[in-house]
Amino acid sequence: MSAYGPLKRDTYIPRLVDRLMEKRLKEFGAIEVCGTRWCGKSWTSEAFARSITRVDENPEIYTEEPELALIGDQPHAVDEWQDVPTIWNHVRHSIDDSSNTPGQFILTGSSTPLDKENRHSGAGRIGRIRMHTMTLAELGISSGTVSLADLFEGKFAPQQSKLTLEQLAEIICHGGWPALINQPLERAQASVDEYLSALFNISMRRLGRDPQLSRRIALALARNVGTSATLQTLAMDAAEGSDNPPSPETVSSYLTGFELNYFIETLPGWDAPVRSRSRVRTKPKRYLDDPSMAASLLAVSPERLLQDGQLFGILFESLCVHDLEVYASLLPGAQTQPLRYYSDADGLEADIIIELRDGRWAALEVKLGEAKTDQAAANLLRLRDKVKANTAARNPDPVFLAVVVGKGTYARQRTNDGVYVLPINTLTA
Repeated sequence: MSAYGPLKRDTYIPRLVDRLMEKRLKEFGAIEVCGTRWCGKSWTSEAFARSITRVDENPEIYTEEPELALIGDQPHAVDEWQDVPTIWNHVRHSIDDSSNTPGQFILTGSSTPLDKENRHSGAGRIGRIRMHTMTLAELGISSGTVSLADLFEGKFAPQQSKLTLEQLAEIICHGGWPALINQPLERAQASVDEYLSALFNISMRRLGRDPQLSRRIALALARNVGTSATLQTLAMDAAEGSDNPPSPETVSSYLTGFELNYFIETLPGWDAPVRSRSRVRTKPKRYLDDPSMAASLLAVSPERLLQDGQLFGILFESLCVHDLEVYASLLPGAQTQPLRYYSDADGLEADIIIELRDGRWAALEVKLGEAKTDQAAANLLRLRDKVKANTAARNPDPVFLAVVVGKGTYARQRTNDGVYVLPINTLTA
């Protein structure tokens, strides 16, 4: 399917992002593959490269002579380029010197260097691909029989689902880490714990952030995951058990550090009129890059999730946002941030909005089980009618409305209102 190179490992599991990799290599002189550590960036970049430089193996040499990192057959991968940020401008100059010939370099990075005045944006030369941990479709847990692209084209056939809540709770705690596939839950949880320790004690410390406060703010984020919590709320939560509460300004600086390390993902607000001010004014919701991170910070096991339905539902919503972000990014006409959420002054909300560049859109609600699908469907229909009533905005009707569930017997379309009920383990791009 994809134009893999000679470095692709025999054990490489194809990723959905491979489609974007192949496309972007034909469009840009270089592509930057960025995302949280351990999500599979290096393996994917390696699979498309003909040669590779691993900057972290000998950063002293590349600091002294950054142009050496570019030597090799193209596409040439430069892994962990951010360890020597000057490599970026050398890549840009090399692309300019070749009249922007596409497919020359693949840059991978687990963090973004702080912006420097002497580092060019790379606009027009370097395309960007945001990579995440593995989705249920990539893990082989989802049957992939319901395609998001097909739903936007009006194509659908009912499908069976057999995922249990017990399995779903374990999936959330295990996470979508490629290196942990087929590993026992205990090993996966220990690995996520170590990942977080390295984030706070090494990555955040490099940015001048205190490791203990980093952990406390991360815990506050986990407690408020999937909400548009204010900086003041996060500061109050992070102050718990401490004599030195952080200010909102301090919390903001730590959130910036987390964003630079791809630890958090934001979901912007949405309103149907494209020029609506509420698109800008609505506070974004925050999610951690993999649901297992929140489970680790909150120290919960699958058994505990099964006992706490509210927390289970919150972390399930995180899983849905994680997977749908990947699936939606592959839709024809997908925006850079394909997912949004809706919330208005009347208390009407929708968990996920998918909007394409041509104006087509879909609204989705997330429920752990099917018991509340009637309520969720009614909510979606209210949103559809409210958008339709705004004739001045000239917005089209949604292409589809759907309730995404954790445990459901079938992926089906309700006969009374046309709303889809889609178990998460049937979905794919």
